[in-house]
Amino acid sequence: MTNMQSFIYVKFQKEGVHQYPAALEKESLKDVSFLGYPHRHIFHFKITISVSHDDREIEFIQFKRWIESLYTNRVLQLDFNSCEMIARDLVKTIENKYPGRTYMVDVSEDNENGALLISEHR
Repeated sequence: MTNMQSFIYVKFQKEGVHQYPAALEKESLKDVSFLGYPHRHIFHFKITISVSHDDREIEFIQFKRWIESLYTNRVLQLDFNSCEMIARDLVKTIENKYPGRTYMVDVSEDNENGALLISEHR
């Protein structure tokens, strides 16, 4: 028999502002120096988490509501955080509530460019 693992996922988006100060300082980033100033994106999130059975071990809507409640500001003020940093922070928070699982957190800017963080419990 094939070894299978089940996952659920939720998706949402939030408006946010961040900046990348190094873009103003590094010569190699001169062509994207505008990123050094605060700028707006619609951040898209996709959170995937392993489940041990297929009968709503984690209920989608409740999970999504909990994740969204972590981001209560109308516009996220993300300071110098990259998509990778946002994903890492979110995985840590999810691990505290749902330990011992595999997590995949995808955070993108404007649903175009982003980061995928995979954390596997072994």
